Amino acid sequence: MSVRRYFGWLLATMVLFAASAMHAQAQQSQDKVVYHIDNSDMQATKGLRNVRNHLDVAPNTKIVVVAHAEGIDFLMEGARDHRNPDILYAPLVSALTARGVVFEICEITLRNRGLKRDRFVMDAEFTPSGVARIAQLQSHEGYAYIKP
Repeated sequence: MSVRRYFGWLLATMVLFAASAMHAQAQQSQDKVVYHIDNSDMQATKGLRNVRNHLDVAPNTKIVVVAHAEGIDFLMEGARDHRNPDILYAPLVSALTARGVVFEICEITLRNRGLKRDRFVMDAEFTPSGVARIAQLQSHEGYAYIKP
């Protein structure tokens, strides 16, 4: 191998290594946040506003909203803010889902309350346990915790 070829190969390898390292650093530095909703009446409108504002200033943030107990009510089809009935939750949830937010509903809550999955907005996903999911996101996946 000629010296010129060797240095060309070495330079290409260094560039690829640097690009890979920058990509890994960017992946690690991405903000990840879990929003915890367990009372729709007290938290849903405020929480959705917080998530929207969060994305407005940090659009690359990965956000998961985990709902359990009475917190799942805002994700039901036709749900409205009890204090301001003009606020319908489904369009707000859809708009945030379009921005990459994931909404997860606790299946233990569904069982305990005798509810079926088909009562919830199409944008919602389901998780076996809301509190276990929050713990997993925090401890294993590095998510920050926010409770509006």
